[in-house]
Parts: sequence; structure tokens; C-alpha cells
Amino acid sequence: MSAHTQAQEKGRQNRWIPSPKTLITLFITLILVIGEWRYGITGGYDKLALTLGSCVITEIVLSLFLLKKWPGLQSAYITGTSLSLLLRPAGGLYWPYIVAAALSIAAKYVLRYRGKHLWNPSNFALAILVLLAPSQVALLSHELGNDLLGNAVIWTVGLLVVSRAKVIHISIAYAVSFSLLALLRSALVGTPALAELAPLTGPMYQLLCFFMLTDPPTTVASKKGQVLVVVLIAVVECLFRMANDFEWPFAEIVAPAPPIISLFVVGPIALAWDLKRRQSGAAQSGRSV
Repeated sequence: MSAHTQAQEKGRQNRWIPSPKTLITLFITLILVIGEWRYGITGGYDKLALTLGSCVITEIVLSLFLLKKWPGLQSAYITGTSLSLLLRPAGGLYWPYIVAAALSIAAKYVLRYRGKHLWNPSNFALAILVLLAPSQVALLSHELGNDLLGNAVIWTVGLLVVSRAKVIHISIAYAVSFSLLALLRSALVGTPALAELAPLTGPMYQLLCFFMLTDPPTTVASKKGQVLVVVLIAVVECLFRMANDFEWPFAEIVAPAPPIISLFVVGPIALAWDLKRRQSGAAQSGRSV
């Protein structure tokens, strides 16, 4: 078989393999379906529709206004689904869903550095809301508990998706780092090890592990750098948790969502430094030619 024929055959085969972004869309839908079926974690389909609708409308308006083109809507769907899964406003409030959707999408267009947005959209909105309105907005803390089948399905499919997207090292590095630090917290604080490890069975950590941390536009370039960043995120999160365990001053600020706030703080700093380093290196190489 000639090289040209082999390339054609490979192309035909690849047409039947979904792209990583399509797999991510299907996977987050799987989390939504399992979580709603087993636990009703969205709190109602009206909230899901409101969040998705707000994300899609904001994406369309900003793209048409700022970029003068019709946007792809997969990103808005992923963001809206993530927000509807995790947001838990107090007293049946609806405004946090709309505000979170607007903040998430607007951050991609407005908060940019050297041509790239620094925050994962969902992470940005969730962190802002729990930091500025902790009495009115909380995040889902319900783990999927002892539902071994549901967790097995989510983690198996999740690992397959990030493997296809070639970012499985990020998810594994974070999960391993979190687990080791959870055991350390258990030893230092005296809490049961399983209680410290349990958050990995919850939607917050599953979305963090498979979506927010692996978001291509907001990760550093090298694999070693990506691993280093997620390990650092896990360490900062551990410090946030221990600060609350030992009642350090101002620890209550980060108490509502340590992993979300940890990514919110560490991720953009690491990406900004990486962008500056890469572009400075490219400029120097250009001058030396």
C-alpha cells in the first residue's frame, strides 16, 4: 500500500473517531445524566436551561460584537453545564446562574494577556461568586458517595477522554497529588483517610480534574510544566483546607471552595509567566537569526 493510500485510509478511519472537544461534550453530558438520574444534582431542569441559555446568548452577542463572526457553541455548552452542576444559590435565587454565565463567557473575551485568556471560564465565574457573595452562593459539595458503578463509569470514560485529548498526565498528576496530600491531612488533622479522599467522588473534583485543569487554552505549553502546575494547585488547595482545619486568620475566605479558588489563583499566574517566557524566547530567537 502506497503512502498516499495509507494516508487516505487513515483519514477515513479518523472521520469515525470523535474529536477531543466532542468527547468532552459527550462526557460532561454523561456526568449530567448520571448525577441528575441518581441524585438530582442540577436542582431542576429550569436552572439548567437558564444557565445554558445565558451562556449561549452571551457567547453569540460577544462574538458578533467583538469578533464579527458567528461562534462555535460547544464551549458555551460545556461551560453552562458545568455551572449548572456546581452552582447552589441560597434561597432559590436565580440571578447567580445568569451572572455566572455572563462572567464565564465574558472572561474569555475581555481578560486576556498576550492574546490568550488566562482563566478557565467556569473556574473564573465560580471563584468570583463564592469569594464575593459567599452568603448567597455555594457550590455543590455532594459526593456521589458509595455509588461505585456511577463513579467507575465517570472515571473510566473521563480517563479515556483525556487520553484521547493527550492530557491524561494532567488528570492523573492532580488525582495522585490530591490523594497523597489527603493522606497527609488525615495524619496531621486526625480525620479519617476515606473522608479526606471522598471529594474525588464528587462532581466538583471530576469537573476540575477532567475539564478545568485540562482546558487547552489555559494550560502551560510543556508536559512537565503542566504536571508541575497541577501539583502546585493541589498543594495550595491542601494549605487552604488545613488553614480552615487549624482556624488560621482569614481562612474562611477560601473555605467555600478550596480547589476552585486554588486553580483561580495558581493557574493564571503560571500561564502568564509561561506566555511571557515563550514570547520573550521567540523574540530573542528572531533577533539572533
